[in-house]
Amino acid sequence: MSLKDHIADDTKSAMRARDQERLRVLRMLSAAIRQKEIDEQRELGDAESLAVVEKMIKQRRESETQYRDADRPELADAESAEIAVLEAYLPEQMSEQELTNIIDAAIEEAGASGMQDMGKVMGLVKPRVQGRADMGAVSGQVKQKLAG
Repeated sequence: MSLKDHIADDTKSAMRARDQERLRVLRMLSAAIRQKEIDEQRELGDAESLAVVEKMIKQRRESETQYRDADRPELADAESAEIAVLEAYLPEQMSEQELTNIIDAAIEEAGASGMQDMGKVMGLVKPRVQGRADMGAVSGQVKQKLAG
């Protein structure tokens, strides 16, 4: 079952259960995926749909941080609840050891010797960890390995 089909089924289930909050988030996700399809004038595959989910999670994490900094816990909690619904559509996160192995392999494959090779390494790592690791943390690890 494709990711879009899974989201559609969960939307129907949320309607039946009268779970308004979950339904609102799922409709927002469906709309974002449809908008991307319209913008690109083609049907999105699971990888591109997953990228939309990741982008929405990232936006909500940033908003949650801003709300907490502004002492608005009720809005931060709402963002946190949306993140929880969206995270259900991400694949299982990879372990630190798996991530380290992938980064080491990419550094070796790219022949990277310093920070100037960061783009090459990230270009190799990103498709391998897409959706299974936080790209900000991945970038930090790659920087650390290339600098040290």
